[in-house]
Amino acid sequence: MYTEPHNLIANLLSDLEQTAILLQSVLLAISLALSWGAVRLLRSHLPPREGSKNWTGLTWCAFPLIALLLVMIGKAVLEDSHSTHLLDIAIPLLTAMTLLRLTLYALRQVFAPSRWLEILARSVAAVVWIAFALHLTGLLPRLINALDDIGFHAGKQYISLLAVLTGILSVLVTMLLALWASRALEHKVMAAQSLDPSLRIVMSKLIRTALIVLGVLIALPLAGIDITVLSVFGGALGVGIGLGLQKIASNYVSGFIILLDHSIRPGDLLTVDGRFGKVTQMTSRYLVLKSSDGTEAIIPNETLVSSTVINHSYSDPQVKVAIPVQIGYQSNVDQAMAILLRAATNQPRVLADPAPETFLKSFDADGITLELGFWINDPEAGQLGLTSAIRREIWQEFQQAGIEIPFPQRDVRIINSTP
Repeated sequence: MYTEPHNLIANLLSDLEQTAILLQSVLLAISLALSWGAVRLLRSHLPPREGSKNWTGLTWCAFPLIALLLVMIGKAVLEDSHSTHLLDIAIPLLTAMTLLRLTLYALRQVFAPSRWLEILARSVAAVVWIAFALHLTGLLPRLINALDDIGFHAGKQYISLLAVLTGILSVLVTMLLALWASRALEHKVMAAQSLDPSLRIVMSKLIRTALIVLGVLIALPLAGIDITVLSVFGGALGVGIGLGLQKIASNYVSGFIILLDHSIRPGDLLTVDGRFGKVTQMTSRYLVLKSSDGTEAIIPNETLVSSTVINHSYSDPQVKVAIPVQIGYQSNVDQAMAILLRAATNQPRVLADPAPETFLKSFDADGITLELGFWINDPEAGQLGLTSAIRREIWQEFQQAGIEIPFPQRDVRIINSTP
């Protein structure tokens, strides 16, 4: 149980007529000034780099924390010979500021900016300041005792409203710290350019999973929950996977297989189920394939493992493009092939090595089929614009050279027969 509460405001008012209030005020002012100077010095020595907003947020949290430590040291020195009622108010005030700033910083690091995040931040601020006001007036211990008296017995375990609220708070704080730590470590890992992109993704996912599991293992005992209940939960999860979660489990396992075997990397060009596009995102459950028209296909990882995937940039980004062209039988084949080569070499995207080539592919019913083959090393830019420009130049050159592009023609003979 808690000791008899004290009204810190009433105690402060009793000190206003004493000289001790001046000493406490000077000590508080010096602590705040030293904290401000330490933060300024810290900011001036931080290395400039990308993501400097993170440093700004940390120094924003450092000011009340440093001031709190200095005030607590000053209170320990003065309390044997002087009253410290002003410092007794300053300490919970600085504690509330520190907790509030750290919580808001962690929330903004873990979650993307949104309306609900601002509502949550305001709710946290309201709870912190209400608790601070109750502490100043001496009502907080009484409120805690009242919450502890509201409860019931479940077997040998007494469950009170205070225990429930404390458990919820411990779980939320632990999970928030785990998510914040995993987010910070993920940024470090993803920024390591010496590591393979797939390996970076695997490490970031494993770090997040491990920290979340660790957070759960720490939060459950703090909430008063026996950790052995996880064995029951594990059995239920196994039954659920066996009955209806095979696809979900398969997608997650397939995701780690893809990341570990390096068969697909962010930025690769794939053709999956007739969809061609660039890999823009890889998660534990799905892959995002962005096509040249801006549409994005969400492809489950199981599909990538169980079906054939064409990776256009797996070992070499160079891609061969073939354009078939048909000419009439009366046309000059050598001249037509020279025009095809010239149209390809005039395009800057066409590689000179390997050089473009032309082939006489077949003799068909309507004409002679030629094929122009050339290589490009930027397939992510698309092929339609390039092939269109080449075909237009071929058409213009054929018109000037009098080379015919045939169309289907049939001779019909009518034979008169006498009855």
